[in-house]
Amino acid sequence: MKVKRNYVIMDALLCIYKLKLKLEAIKTELANLIAVKREYLSLMKELQLPKKEVEVEKGEKGFIVRVICEKGGDKLVSVLEVFEEMGLTVSHARVSCNLHLSMEAIVVAEEERALHAKSIAQAVTKAIERQ
Repeated sequence: MKVKRNYVIMDALLCIYKLKLKLEAIKTELANLIAVKREYLSLMKELQLPKKEVEVEKGEKGFIVRVICEKGGDKLVSVLEVFEEMGLTVSHARVSCNLHLSMEAIVVAEEERALHAKSIAQAVTKAIERQ
């Protein structure tokens, strides 16, 4: 009876030891995965485009507005509000919000006014910075 009891205790201790080894291996693997994740996020930050870029040029039928900035807040809404305040209508637009906000739009003045690309760029830049 005593031999059987010792065998059960030894078997239990062996199981505990094996589980402890498995736990250590899992902790090591987790630490490695966390290090890989940190490295990946660090590389992604380096690859990201500039925080803010606004480019406006005169086109055939209005202005071509290109905006690249960090996503978040209501930046797109603010840009569209600026267009409305300046009396500009968006005739065509492409927008992407993957890693950053990217927009290219063709805007046309509702009324015949003297608008300059520089003034549009400044207004859009201010709208982005407010967010």
